[in-house]
Amino acid sequence: QVQLVESGGGLVQPGGSLRLSCAASGSIFSINVMAWSRQAPGKQRELVAAITRGGNTSYLDSVKGRFTISRDNAKNTVYLQMNSLKPEDTAIYYCHTVGPLASWGQGTQVTVSS
Repeated sequence: QVQLVESGGGLVQPGGSLRLSCAASGSIFSINVMAWSRQAPGKQRELVAAITRGGNTSYLDSVKGRFTISRDNAKNTVYLQMNSLKPEDTAIYYCHTVGPLASWGQGTQVTVSS
């Protein structure tokens, strides 16, 4: 299993942008699906975006057109570009692999507030 470390979270005003990064301790080339999920206080965790090894992506309906997931296999890094942020995007964002022995990062806080 790879170790995952997220970074890039913070406080941003509504309408602003953030880019989250997820650095893996080992190669992600052979990992089929990498994903970002989030959990807001008092709410269930939800899958935000996923990307396959071949570059196919999928998104939560509420973030389509605003968020973009990407992966750089050479750098063993997965990104989540978040634009037009809304207060309801406030949550802890987690990077993880998808599968029976999934690895999860420790999470990074994203707060959207004026």
